[in-house]
This record gives sequence, structure tokens and C-alpha cells, in this order.
Amino acid sequence: MDNQRGALMRAEIDEQPQALDRLLDQGAAAIAATAAAVRERRPRFALLAARGTSDHAALYAKYLLEVRLGLPCGLASPSTLTGFGARPDLTDVLWITVSQSGGSPDLVESTATARDCGALTVAVTNAPESALAGAAELGVDVLAGPERAVAATKSYTNQLLALYLLVEGVRAGAVSDAARALPGQVAAFLDGGRADGRLHALAQRYRFVERLVTTGRGYAYPTAREAALKLMETTYVAAHAFSAADLLHGPFAMIDADRPVLAVAPDGVGSAALEPVLRRLREREADVLLVADERVLHRWGGALSTVEVALPAVPEELAPVVQIVPFQQLALEMAVARGLDPDAPRGLAKVTLTH
Repeated sequence: MDNQRGALMRAEIDEQPQALDRLLDQGAAAIAATAAAVRERRPRFALLAARGTSDHAALYAKYLLEVRLGLPCGLASPSTLTGFGARPDLTDVLWITVSQSGGSPDLVESTATARDCGALTVAVTNAPESALAGAAELGVDVLAGPERAVAATKSYTNQLLALYLLVEGVRAGAVSDAARALPGQVAAFLDGGRADGRLHALAQRYRFVERLVTTGRGYAYPTAREAALKLMETTYVAAHAFSAADLLHGPFAMIDADRPVLAVAPDGVGSAALEPVLRRLREREADVLLVADERVLHRWGGALSTVEVALPAVPEELAPVVQIVPFQQLALEMAVARGLDPDAPRGLAKVTLTH
């Protein structure tokens, strides 16, 4: 029975290298054309609209837009348009809606309204024939392929890469060698994890945990949020995601031996900002699982964590594509270890129709 639990989620986690490769091979040219259209319009501000897992991809895009393009950016509240009837002047605003299904009514309506209010609208979706794609002026197909598991995995990593390609395209940059290396790096990580059973062992370690915290800084913060969501929807553990900066402002008081901290660190600004927080956690004798770039783990030498998962060396702005994979695996393995089926989470459906 355990071998059947999570079969869909497991298969789709394993499909991520192929899905990423497909996006690079078949989708990059179309994304570049969309990016060129955005660049021509010279937006002065960007707004991102999304829900659930896609909201974490949008948060990643916010970092890209602000850091890589220097474009002021905010996360939109669709209900201000759909529920409260606001009609702001969105002239010269880039409105990007991220949705795996493209079927959420509030995202469709808010995108159509934003377009009527003058925004340049872009739909980033795994469903190019969806209502959302039809509502937006421009579209990006993330080409993840059919995703049947309730917990989004390959659609999320393809959203991340598609958003990176879109932003880099607006910068008029070519697809980097680092981006092209991602499918192979994810495949190698998955193969290595299966060989040594590291995520299975971690799932046994945290099998009976009822509360935990996830944390990161910068580009890694969306990963921490998505990791918490994956754990909540598959294992029903109470997982709270915090920016490492916010963790010290109050939530730090709840950390104890019974509430593990799952931290994620790229090689760069994010790890430098996370280091003093990890030192505080170690002083508190917290149980810290650190998922980090292998270069970071080499520098820190195990001094700041209880257990570690090493990730391949990836530029910080691309690292979230790889960072989330071990958390997806951990969520799957913990659910199965707890006698749950992550393919049938309580009360959840694949498409959530918010209004």
C-alpha cells in the first residue's frame, strides 16, 4: 500500500528534468518574443497576481523584476478589483498573472479588469487555452505537461524557469548556460537522493513532528514559503514560513527542540543574510535542517545546522528551481511515513475556484 501512496506526486517530481528541458527547448523562443513585446512597452511598474503555489512563483518573479530589471514591483490583491470594484489607473503598468490552471475566476476577472485599466497583461500558465490566457494581452506557456497530482511540483519549477526567461528576455539577454544546465542538475540530484535514501531518512527523522518553521532570505524566501505549503497540504503538519529577517521579530520566541527549522540558503546574498540567524538558532539548540548550495555547506562546515542537504552549485537567481526539489521529496516521504496519501489530501482539489 505504501508504494501506491503518492504515486502521482512521485512521478511528477521525477518528471521535472524533462519538463524543464522541454521549456528550454520548445518554449524559450516564444517567451523571448513575449519579453520583446514587454520591453517595447517600457513599463514603469509591475504588479503580480497569483494564488497558492503560483503565488510563491510570483514572489520569486518580484525579486527578479526588482533586482534584474530595477523595476518597482508589488503583489496585487485581485479582490480590490473583483470584490471592491477599484479601477486604478494602470497605464504603463506590467500586470503578470501566474496560474497553473488559468481557471481561477478572480484571477481571470482581475486580469481582464487590469487590462481595461490600461495595464499590459501577461498570463503565465500551464494551460494556454485557458480563460486566463484569453483574458491577457500576452501569454507564456510554462509547458510543464499534464499535472494530475493535487500538490503542484513540475508546474511550479517550470513557472520559476519561465519567469526567469521572461525577465532575462526583457533585459535582452540570451538563455544562459546556467539555465540550460538546470535539467541535468535536477536529474542528478534526484538520482543521487534515490541512491542514498537521504530524503527517506529525513522523513523518518521528522515523521512525528507536528509543528515546524521554514525560513530563507532573498530569492530563497519563496522556496521557504512553498516548502511550508507542500508540507501542510500533504502531511497536515503546522508549517510556518518566515523570512529569516522576520523570524527574529517575535516568531523566534516559539522555537524549541520540538519545532524544527527548515532553512534554505543559496550561495550569495541570501546565505550571508541567513548566517547570523542560523547562529542564533544554534545558540538556542534548535534542530535545523539546512538545504543549501554545496559551496555554502563547505564554508560553514556543519557548524550552523543539525542535518544538511547539499544542492548543486547554481547562481543565486536560478537556485529556487533546484532548492524546492528536496522539500517536495520530503513532503512526499513524510506523508507516506505518516500513513497518508499525498495524492488525496483532505478537502483539496487540483483547481481552486476563488472569487
